[in-house]
Amino acid sequence: MKIAIRTHDVTLTEALRALVTRRLSSAFDRLGPTVRAIDVTLSDVNGPRGGVDKHCRLRVHSDTAAPVVVVAVAAELEAAITAAAERAARVVVRTRVRQRGFAPLEAAS
Repeated sequence: MKIAIRTHDVTLTEALRALVTRRLSSAFDRLGPTVRAIDVTLSDVNGPRGGVDKHCRLRVHSDTAAPVVVVAVAAELEAAITAAAERAARVVVRTRVRQRGFAPLEAAS
């Protein structure tokens, strides 16, 4: 799975890059090789003024469906990244279930 990270008014440190990679890997590893690439855009709308303005936008490219786009907004980038990763993984699973009749991986016994 390829991960491309872009930022707007956010400094991309190695720690932030590692956090994004870790969160996305934990959210999408259970889906196997279906997910080809994820485009991540991190932005800080208000700049140094603070507030609930940190955006994480994920565009998930898979072999089985059209790209899935999810946006999460939070006061901290870590929370926005986590929320977006979890939501995107749920959407990809739901899309697989609807399109191909796959059983969700959590329900498999």
